[in-house]
Amino acid sequence: MRRHFPNLLLVSFSLTTLAFFAGCTKPAESAAPAANQAPGAPAAPKTFRLQTDWYAQAEHGGYYQAVAKGFYRELGYELGIDQGGPGAFGVQKVAANQIEFSMGRSDDLILAIQQGLPVVIITALMEHDPQALLLHEENPVNSFADLDGKTVMAAPGSAFVEHIQIRHKVRLNLVPVNYGLSQFMADKNFIQQCFITNEPYFVLKNGGKPKTLLIAGSGYDPYRVIFTSRKYLRENPDAVRAFVDASARGWADFLGGDPAPGMALISKDNDKMDAEFMRYSIDAMNRYKLVAGDPAKGERIGLITRERIDAQIASLVETKLLPAPLPAEKVASFDFPPPSR
Repeated sequence: MRRHFPNLLLVSFSLTTLAFFAGCTKPAESAAPAANQAPGAPAAPKTFRLQTDWYAQAEHGGYYQAVAKGFYRELGYELGIDQGGPGAFGVQKVAANQIEFSMGRSDDLILAIQQGLPVVIITALMEHDPQALLLHEENPVNSFADLDGKTVMAAPGSAFVEHIQIRHKVRLNLVPVNYGLSQFMADKNFIQQCFITNEPYFVLKNGGKPKTLLIAGSGYDPYRVIFTSRKYLRENPDAVRAFVDASARGWADFLGGDPAPGMALISKDNDKMDAEFMRYSIDAMNRYKLVAGDPAKGERIGLITRERIDAQIASLVETKLLPAPLPAEKVASFDFPPPSR
């Protein structure tokens, strides 16, 4: 998944570049019937687009599956997926109404909204973020409390780092993240930030024995989310509802059924994604209940709750990354709960 910017850097960068994107805004495609459409013919599907947070991968699989299986089309829409990567600028593009939907972490979106960006969370991509700490099996660290004084490669300024230090009363020696695995593979005591759906696979492929501490287990538990602009939400509630419903159906089908249709589209967009790696990621998403959450806790695919948004706001205030609490309704719309399945 996207290699995560530090929260404060992301917000600052968003604010300084929004004016540029706003100046480049192009109107959304018209939903009016085409001029050559035959009288009485079914209306052509309306279109919306999703900007992903990284290159096509299994962690985007629900959207690709919904496209491949025609779930958006059944509701009268066509979804176009724009791959992310370095310089994707999803927040800026949505805020400037250049694209309808994008994805990110709920803590980043809270900070962006506090700084005045006109975006709003509409649904969860994942109930629990896949970010984790990666360790060798031989490493004696087995809990967050064991991290005191340890060197950890992570993005400086990340809210989860501050949370771990405050909540677990530890101090970390931070090394700026370089997104590689060479230092980790060379040092059995090395600890680094990772995505639990991703880096452990490559450690295994290179003969290592990884273990992980999922950041959600530390008490810092952001969603990964889909967001839109306040303007698009206000003017197109039916489109937002269709997006949420078809996407939830796509995720349920991708994770619980045959993911081959979605995987084929992912591989078409990103030829580095082979079936073995994607199935590893799918297994991790299911094993750790990242997308669907825990039904015993009332979680389900796509669901966001006021209580968890409030808790995330409180965590950001506690770590002093957010100067004061925000109303949950300023951050997220709770008007589009995904269907129960």
